[in-house]
Amino acid sequence: MPCANTDTKYEGERGMRIRFLRHATFVFEVGSLKIMVDPMLAPAGAAEPVANTPYQRRNPLVDLPFDDEQTRALLAEMDAVLVTHTHNDHWDGEARNLIPERTPILCQPEDEDKIRAAGFEQVTPVEDDLEWKGLGITRTGGRHGTGEIGRRMAPVSGFVVENEGPPGLYIAGDTIWCPEVEEALSTHNPGVVVVNAGAARFLEGDPITMTTEDVVMVCRALPDARVVAVHMEAINHCPLTRAELEAELRKGTLATRVKIPRDGETFEVP
Repeated sequence: MPCANTDTKYEGERGMRIRFLRHATFVFEVGSLKIMVDPMLAPAGAAEPVANTPYQRRNPLVDLPFDDEQTRALLAEMDAVLVTHTHNDHWDGEARNLIPERTPILCQPEDEDKIRAAGFEQVTPVEDDLEWKGLGITRTGGRHGTGEIGRRMAPVSGFVVENEGPPGLYIAGDTIWCPEVEEALSTHNPGVVVVNAGAARFLEGDPITMTTEDVVMVCRALPDARVVAVHMEAINHCPLTRAELEAELRKGTLATRVKIPRDGETFEVP
């Protein structure tokens, strides 16, 4: 459900500000900290299409909502980058080139060596729970598909970020609805849940990211949470569009529960 940009003054102790860039890339502000999630920063058409998928278009499908100079300025403001996993649409070559090597990187343990090998000096893997600059960060599980495809796509992680005051943020990562997601919601009771929709898929097998039905399950599992649905209209193997997701949510009266941001949109969540 695209909404207008928010121009009111942000007061970190009252809530969270999110700046959505594209696909799964966004910046969240909590307290005085700014953290970028899953940077995919290449220009449109820089990469080959995801193979064995229905729509063979070069990726990303769209440009970032600002130019290179603005991208560098934004990266200079970051206190950290959180990488849920290192698939190219979440941690691409352009991100590795543009992010200053001194930037703290938070990641799943499986990706620590790979990120260090790219030249980054401050890489902190989150094994289970981590206290970082006053934030509590917990790594959660997920399933990036079903059956053999899901096993081949692993490992992936989600992360819950908690701070004194506002309800926590749950970044589900590349996962479908599964027991691990259900457990994360019930255990942490986050106020904000960011889900990767798009129903990404290959020519065979089930979707490997959340479908409309999966987003609905998240809403039903945590009726008081604000759900933010991203991961649409930027990579060739994600057929579910923003308009299609919104239309289906309206049928079930859940559209007011789910925020579907435009590229470049900044908004606040209580």
